[in-house]
Amino acid sequence: MTLFGVEAQLLLELGALGIGTGFLAGLLGVGGGMVMVPFLSSILAQRGVPGELAVKMAIATAMSTILFTSLATMRAHQRRGAIRWDLVRGMAPGIVIGGLAAGAGVFALVKGQALALFFAVFVAYSATQMLRAVAPKPSRQLPGRVGQAAVGSAIGFLAGLVGAGGAFIAVPFMTRCNVPIHHAIATGAAIGFPIALANTAGVVIGGWSQQPALPGALGFLYLPALGVIALASVLIAPLGARWAHALDVRQLRRIFALMLYLLAIDMLWRGLQ
Repeated sequence: MTLFGVEAQLLLELGALGIGTGFLAGLLGVGGGMVMVPFLSSILAQRGVPGELAVKMAIATAMSTILFTSLATMRAHQRRGAIRWDLVRGMAPGIVIGGLAAGAGVFALVKGQALALFFAVFVAYSATQMLRAVAPKPSRQLPGRVGQAAVGSAIGFLAGLVGAGGAFIAVPFMTRCNVPIHHAIATGAAIGFPIALANTAGVVIGGWSQQPALPGALGFLYLPALGVIALASVLIAPLGARWAHALDVRQLRRIFALMLYLLAIDMLWRGLQ
C-alpha cells in the first residue's frame, strides 16, 4: 500500500521518528537532527541507498526538517520568556557563515564514514561536559559580539557537518558561561533556525549534481522524509518544551547527556562498520 507514491511502512517509520525527535527538540532544544541521523540513515540503507550516501542524505534531510521544528520549539519557549535574543543576534552572523561553508563546500567532499566517526567523538565529548556539571567560575561570562560571532561560526560549521541544530554545542557552551540551563536550552532551540537555513541552502547547492538515490530525492535531500518528519515534529515539539520547564536542572542535564551518549555509541558503531 502506498500514499503519494510512498509505502505505508515508510510513512509510519518516518512519522514515529518525527514524533520522537519533535518531543526531544522541545525538551532539550536540540533541533532533533542528532536523533534523526542514525535512524534515518538506517531507513535509507534498508531501501538500497549505499552506506556513505545514506549518511549524507540523512544528515542533509535532518537539517532541513529543523527549519520547521525549530520554529515550533522557539515559539513554545518564547511564551515563557526563556530565549536570550541578545545571544541569538550575537551568534547568528557567524552561524550563517559557518553553515554555508559546511553545507556548500566541506559536506559534499567529506566521506560519510568520517562524518559518522566525527559525529560520535564530538557528541560524546559534549555529553561528558554536560554530565560533569562542574560549576563554572562565577566570573566567567559570555564573550562580546566578536567572540559570539566566532563561536557562532564554529557552531554553524560543526552542526552542518553532522546535521544537527547546534544545541549540542551551544547549550554546554552557554551553561559554562553561567547561562541558566533552561535559558540555554531555549536559546539553543532559537539558533537552530539560522543554522538550518544556512546549512539547508548549502547542501542544496553542494548536492545539486547528485543523482537521485530514491524516488523523491533531490540531491542529498529526501523530500518524503522531510515532509512527514517536519509535520509530526512540529505538532509534538510544544509538548516537549512544556516538559522542559517542568523539570529541574539536574534532571535536564542527565537526560541531555544520556541522549548524547546513546547517539555517540550508535554513530560510532556505524562509522566502524
